[in-house]
Amino acid sequence: MPRFYARRRLSVAAAATALISSVALFNAPTASAALPTPVSGATARTYLASLTVATEDRTGYNRDLFPHWITQSGSCNTREVVLKRDGTNVQQDSSCAATSGSWYSPYDGATWSAASDVDIDHLVPLAEAWDSGADSWTTSRRQSFANDLTRPQLIAVTDNVNQAKGDQDPATWMPSRTAYRCTYVRAWVQVKYYYDLSVDSAEKSALTNYLAGC
Repeated sequence: MPRFYARRRLSVAAAATALISSVALFNAPTASAALPTPVSGATARTYLASLTVATEDRTGYNRDLFPHWITQSGSCNTREVVLKRDGTNVQQDSSCAATSGSWYSPYDGATWSAASDVDIDHLVPLAEAWDSGADSWTTSRRQSFANDLTRPQLIAVTDNVNQAKGDQDPATWMPSRTAYRCTYVRAWVQVKYYYDLSVDSAEKSALTNYLAGC
């Protein structure tokens, strides 16, 4: 049976304890996040070799410069589309808000039964994109990046895990589920390659090491 967790409002430091102590079991299908399949390991290695290596520009980032959760169709915005895509048995109300369902977070292996427990992660964070070249983009291009449903850039995950990740790149943060790390770095490189974003030296070294096993 899948693991379901009750809603929590905990510090990041307490997150690991909560994942063990707040478990309740239900008879329901396990959800599975449906991130668009990233390129193969071989292709990711080729892409990585072509990326510009540059020191990140750690100035001027403002989340509002990346218009996100725009309307995709009808009354459904990007977050709601991803919640529907990545969940199982998701029911939505007339305003497209998810009222029930289950969501499996591939970063940590937790399954949630409330949409409020789930964040939509920008796999390559907005601040990371800004520091890697998006500071020179138009607002329209930043909007496209922040709402990209075609590339493997948006995924439903445990909220506290997403918050702990913040704007870190693979040199300092990776999913705790080692089984997902190959998918994660392949997706990371694909997104950076598509958007012509740079990598810093520590980031490239980490990606090279992880991709060697993909």
